[in-house]
Amino acid sequence: MAVYTDVAFEDLETLLAGYDIGSPRGFKGIAEGVENSNYLLQTERGTFILTLYEKRVSADDLPFFLGLLDHLAARGVACPVPVRSIAGAQSTTLNGRPAALLTYLDGLSLRRPDANHCAEAGIALAALHTAGADFPRRRANALSLAGWRRLAETTLPHADEVQPELGRLIASSLAALEAEWPSGLAGGVIHADLFPDNILFMHNRVSGLIDFYFACNDAYTYDLAVMLNAWCFETDGAFNLTKGQSLIGAYCKSRPLAAEDVEALPGRRCGFC
Repeated sequence: MAVYTDVAFEDLETLLAGYDIGSPRGFKGIAEGVENSNYLLQTERGTFILTLYEKRVSADDLPFFLGLLDHLAARGVACPVPVRSIAGAQSTTLNGRPAALLTYLDGLSLRRPDANHCAEAGIALAALHTAGADFPRRRANALSLAGWRRLAETTLPHADEVQPELGRLIASSLAALEAEWPSGLAGGVIHADLFPDNILFMHNRVSGLIDFYFACNDAYTYDLAVMLNAWCFETDGAFNLTKGQSLIGAYCKSRPLAAEDVEALPGRRCGFC
């Protein structure tokens, strides 16, 4: 359930007094998602998403996230756009939480995307990377080496209580990553969380990209590696080479990768580009 903070009708009325989007006609919580509280809002002027940002999302990061959405949308990327208040603000506060109203996108996420869907997703990712290249704000990737080290240090004291020898596995895996992690790769703004549930489709074409709250600056191949893992493995754990080649091949047609970027990808010997 992705509603952690309740919003009463009186709270909604107070919020909407600061926006020029008409009176509410429907309002309900959205079950999907795990990070924030999301509500579907219908008014006389259209359909919107009200998001209340819970503990993981810092209010200090909202100018990056919301500014990025505006930037990408202005360059043709189909993504939610922040609805500005009458005063011109992109975000507000509601029930003690930072909050924002966003435009609603039509489309459905896919549980079992096929190779053609993977190709469409690769094209959409290339467009995102290209459109975000001149975004002026920066945000470090909290889920890269430095973040993993902090997470490991927090969990190691109790890791073996979850599974024997888990602590040793975490420590050795992190050491290997720190020793082998590539550097000097082409990078810029990445989504960092482009799982199938964050890409919407209509008529087998991408209709929108959503949930940008892990977006940051890092290597473009980080995004591609996330997508290879999230889109190209079957339910039995087997890697689907056709899906992988479709995803990366379509990306490369729109935005070619340098040799060192291809070398950094897992499965680089599989002829992705």
